Amino acid sequence: MDRLREGAPEFFERAVVRLLVAMGYGGAEGRSQVTRTSGDKGIDGIIDSDALGIKRVYVQAKRYAADSSIGRPALQGFVGALSGKGDAGVFITTSRFTREAIDYADRTPTRLILIDGHRLASLMIRYEVGVQVTNTYRSVELDEDFFE
Repeated sequence: MDRLREGAPEFFERAVVRLLVAMGYGGAEGRSQVTRTSGDKGIDGIIDSDALGIKRVYVQAKRYAADSSIGRPALQGFVGALSGKGDAGVFITTSRFTREAIDYADRTPTRLILIDGHRLASLMIRYEVGVQVTNTYRSVELDEDFFE
């Protein structure tokens, strides 16, 4: 998280879009786009969620300090930016979400996925974005059920 927070906001936006593509979004060709930094109207990335690009995932990425939090107003602004574009979005931050923000995301008709700093780090490790695997160990044992 420290490395993500130290980088430029544009780097963070590219990193989260890359993570979502690594997770399988982006359609058959991995189509994704990081929006330009000025005038993005609250949308930091757009990713196709199916092979034809009919459905899209809209992304908001906020690079905040560990002791900061994302409140309901930020989520309301993102939902407003989605108006007329789509009915689903992913809001990713290096910090955390307030209880009010989480409650709002659960109640709004817009499908809103929240990813806080802890979950972001876990997903980056799981999907090997921003990390390198140095060692892999595999252990096997006999499957007795197979031979019975």
